[in-house]
Amino acid sequence: MNEAYFRDEDFTSENLRHGNLPEGEYDNCTFKAINFSGAHLSKMTFSECLFEACDLSNCITRGTCIRDTEFIDCKLMGLNFHELDPFLLSFSFQNCLLNFSSFSRLKLKNISFDDCKLIQVDFSEADLTSATFQNCDFSGATFIDTRLEKADFSTSRNFSIDPENNNIKGAHFSSENIRGLLEKYQIKIS
Repeated sequence: MNEAYFRDEDFTSENLRHGNLPEGEYDNCTFKAINFSGAHLSKMTFSECLFEACDLSNCITRGTCIRDTEFIDCKLMGLNFHELDPFLLSFSFQNCLLNFSSFSRLKLKNISFDDCKLIQVDFSEADLTSATFQNCDFSGATFIDTRLEKADFSTSRNFSIDPENNNIKGAHFSSENIRGLLEKYQIKIS
C-alpha cells in the first residue's frame, strides 16, 4: 500500500475537496475549516498537527495515530476515541463540541479540555490523571471506574461523579460545583 507523507502543509476547504484526505502520515500540518464529517480516517497518522474550525463528527478512526495534536473550535461529535491507536496518544481540545463521544479505557494523563461541551461523553475506565477541564459542560457524561487523580474540575459544571466508583484523590473541585460529587445521596446543598 502506498501511503502519502505530508510535512508542514496547510490544508483548507479550498485545496481539499469534499474532505477527502489522502491516506498517509501528516506531520506538523494545519487543517482549517474542513468538513471531515463521516470521513474514513482509519490508520492515518497525525503528529503535531492543528485542526481549527473543522467538523470531524462521526469520523471512522480505527487505528488512527494522533500525537501532540491540537483541536481548536472543532466539532467532534460521536467519535470513538477509544478506537484510536493508544501508542503515544496525545491531544488537546479548546472550544470544541465533543458530545456523544467515547474516551472509554484510554490513558489520557495531563490531557487538556478548555471551554468544551462534553455532553453524554463516556469516560468509563479512562485514566485522566492530572487532566485539566477548564469551563467544560459535562451534562450526562459517564464516569465509572475512572481515574481522576489530581484532575482539575474547579471551573467545570454539570458533572456527576460518584467518589465511591471513581478515583478522585487530589482532584480539584470548587464550592460551586461540589454538588456533582454528592448527587447520588439526594441531599440538598444551599
